[in-house]
Amino acid sequence: MQIDTPAISSRTQTPSARAWGDPLALLLASTGEGVFGIDLDGLCVFINHAGAHMIGFESDELLGRNMHDLTHHSHADGAHYPVQDCPIFKAFLEGLPCRIDTEVFWRRDGSSFPVEYSSHPIMDGGAVRGAVVTFVDITERKRAADALQRAKDELEERVGERTLALATALKQVRELAARSEAVREEERTRIAREVHDELGSLLVALKMDVNWLDKRLSEQEQRTLEAAGDMRERMRCKCQNMSRLIETAVDNVGRIITDLRPSILDHQGLWAALEWQAQEFVQSAEMSLNWCMDVDPDGEWPDPPEPLAMAVFRIFQEMLSNVGRHARARRLDVHIVVQAGVLSLSVQDDGVGAPAQAFEAADAYGVMGMRERARHFGGDIRISSAPGQGTLMRLSIELPAGALA
Repeated sequence: MQIDTPAISSRTQTPSARAWGDPLALLLASTGEGVFGIDLDGLCVFINHAGAHMIGFESDELLGRNMHDLTHHSHADGAHYPVQDCPIFKAFLEGLPCRIDTEVFWRRDGSSFPVEYSSHPIMDGGAVRGAVVTFVDITERKRAADALQRAKDELEERVGERTLALATALKQVRELAARSEAVREEERTRIAREVHDELGSLLVALKMDVNWLDKRLSEQEQRTLEAAGDMRERMRCKCQNMSRLIETAVDNVGRIITDLRPSILDHQGLWAALEWQAQEFVQSAEMSLNWCMDVDPDGEWPDPPEPLAMAVFRIFQEMLSNVGRHARARRLDVHIVVQAGVLSLSVQDDGVGAPAQAFEAADAYGVMGMRERARHFGGDIRISSAPGQGTLMRLSIELPAGALA
């Protein structure tokens, strides 16, 4: 490709080209950045309108004045900025350019603004004659950076809080699992003790009675008719005693089975099991009971599925257990209602109560266990209590559609 040099020369002489006048002056006037030149004494040789406007002056007012004293005399905190430390002057004194975005320029009215500036030495025959400085107001950039940093700090804080919450929750889950295992072990120990102490002793007594009967029967032929008659009466009494021992053993087995899983829950359903448990509790705790259940098991609200029914029953048992262990109450109010497919079960006592934080403590394993059971089925447990005002525990759980006949 060839370039027509005469054509280029002729175009530079056209009226549109002459309208540009001084291109350098037009460039300085049209740029949005501030640009000024200084001599070796730091005095302003030229400055464009944008630069003068940013620091609150007219361009003509700055010519011949020391730019460091006017706009770079102090740090952002107001501390004096010695001219010998100024990167602008170091740049042309050492003949090296610089670019800074961590300082401020000062306006005529005494206010400052964050600035990014660069300084380039002006060379003439190998000697430095001054410097050209370009600068731009980076207030919005700094504000955006500060906002981004704040958002980052807030995010890190929230992540830290969530991490701590997750760690705390994990610790509570582990403690709850350990507590559950300890409770199961205690339950196994209790059942083993009952089987050993009660059923074991009954079976030993029955074995001794059977051995006694066997021995007496083997001696019966050697007795006289009168002695044999007396022995038959004694053996009849022994059999009656053995029957009572067997009945006691059957009762103990039934009680142990009921502790493990109430048969009434399988045979008569959740609603009957809840009422039975409440009656059993107040009878053993010697408390009065106000029982209110707005549920029709034969109508609109049949029993929920077995896993949910067992969870509700165990939660109810734990509520009663808390009353028995801590409340020292004389009266118990139980209210059970199913409305719009939501089961609401509340237990309220007139006992000593407790501060709210007692139910949120790390070692409140019973409350944690209830809440975990409820959450597993999408339910919620709320507890209201205050010292001297008793305690209200309420379970709310949505019954599955299959339970709504």
